[in-house]
Amino acid sequence: MMTIKEDICEVKSVHEDVVQRVQGMLPNLGGMVQIFKALADDTRLKIAYSLTLEEEMCVCDVAAVINSSDATASHHLRYLREHSLAKSKRKGRMVYYSLADNHIHQLVKIAYDHATEGDDIDND
Repeated sequence: MMTIKEDICEVKSVHEDVVQRVQGMLPNLGGMVQIFKALADDTRLKIAYSLTLEEEMCVCDVAAVINSSDATASHHLRYLREHSLAKSKRKGRMVYYSLADNHIHQLVKIAYDHATEGDDIDND
């Protein structure tokens, strides 16, 4: 583990050109913040990851996967939909959810790959 002394510069020297360039290119990150907040919840992330494994799932199936009531699953799915991470469609008396688009699918898969890439090294 790094000590505080190891993870700060020994000399304070701000590179103004770099700071100004980066500040000038920073977009409004509000949309990104909302995506990461939505996925920061264990249950919603489990649902999103499940939807990378199965293209669409009905509310009842999602509830069974996360071991919850249909109402709880519906609440989390609605939250994902309201934050543009999932979409829903009604088929007769059933409501099916899927990820909103390939960007969300990739984001969840990449996060999983990153989180587990050290597992292979640790197990060797």
